[in-house]
Amino acid sequence: MDYLDSRDADAFWLMFGATLVFFMQCGFAMLEVGYVQQKNTKNILVKNVFDASIGALCWWLSGYGIAMGSGTHKTIMGSDSYVLGIDLYSKPMWLFQWAFCATASTIVSGAVAERITFSSYLLISTLLTSVIYPVIVHIAWGNGFASAWRTGNLLSGCGATDFAGSGVVHATGGIAALVTCYLLGPRIGRFDKGKVKTIPQQSIIYQTLGTLILWLGWYGFNGVSTIYINNFGGVAAHTMVTTTIAAATGCLTTTGIGYLHDGVISPNNANNGVLAGLVSITAGCSTCSPEGAFVIALFGSPIYYYSNKLLLKMQIDDVVGSVPIHGFCGIWGVIAASLFATPHYYSHAYYSDRAEKCAGLFYGGKGNLFLANMQFILFLIAWVGLTTTLIVYPLKHFGLLRVTKEEEIIGMDDSKHNNKI
Repeated sequence: MDYLDSRDADAFWLMFGATLVFFMQCGFAMLEVGYVQQKNTKNILVKNVFDASIGALCWWLSGYGIAMGSGTHKTIMGSDSYVLGIDLYSKPMWLFQWAFCATASTIVSGAVAERITFSSYLLISTLLTSVIYPVIVHIAWGNGFASAWRTGNLLSGCGATDFAGSGVVHATGGIAALVTCYLLGPRIGRFDKGKVKTIPQQSIIYQTLGTLILWLGWYGFNGVSTIYINNFGGVAAHTMVTTTIAAATGCLTTTGIGYLHDGVISPNNANNGVLAGLVSITAGCSTCSPEGAFVIALFGSPIYYYSNKLLLKMQIDDVVGSVPIHGFCGIWGVIAASLFATPHYYSHAYYSDRAEKCAGLFYGGKGNLFLANMQFILFLIAWVGLTTTLIVYPLKHFGLLRVTKEEEIIGMDDSKHNNKI
């Protein structure tokens, strides 16, 4: 019996990763259902299914071509590979990247739950997956100006390192969620004369199971971002170790911070702490040491906790905490990758000939990687913030963004999805 061609092994690796990452959609669905009121359950579930479905068609028609098509350091989108115009062994890459695309869209879903119109959400999801997110992928992972995967014309001599998407996926979804939440406004009853009011959540059981499913899926998210398994098995294993350490650190640290403030060991803090740690390590999971992963998550926890408090003070209503977890921790993850990258791990994950030059600031680097990552994250914030505003603001202006007061009070299931089974 002949051994498998190395391309077959790499193809299977990507398809395995795509399956794990797509399974995260189940985690997001359960997590979001746990946070919303029972009267909005069907609405949140349908939106999650539509995210995957819309994302698949948009990724097929334009997203993959924009993201991974041919280009140079002067382009923001690819010039080919549209409508799946790619060879047989590139299709696993298409599948893997589609699963990432669906994740970026779903991040917005939970943040804006319980008051956005279904049609507005579908429009946001469509444009996010067909244009906004693919441009960021092209810039960082394709042939765009910030990519570290080219051999020449590198941003600040290194290119930006966002190995599995703290910025590309999570900050993109988080910033889109922030803009939409701000323009959408809070749910009825969330704030009263400047005070935060508690709106009942459906089930901590769903929230916790959703979190654990996401943690499982993250091994595909980070580990399989090596793209190849041949000669990269050690790198994949290392990313899974740093991922595990960050998740555990985020859980315990965030719970501890909450206990110091409120005197309560909160399941919400434990669950969101896991996610904050995971998002924080995603950019540097392949280039930092296990000790670095611990420190990155250690700082990611207060970033999540206090940014969540800041949003509440500003009366920005993010139902599931998407903005502090994915937005703020995603930005921190990109910055942290430029601080904690070691020459040893960088040489295995990227290119050995620039490992010393592109090490993190805390490991002998001269700031090249830090400058590259900062330029990338500033572009990301500007691009996603501006394009999302251009979509959402007109919807608000013409009264199309938010459901009526009566529909919100009744609940989306009864008013929009006929809550009669």
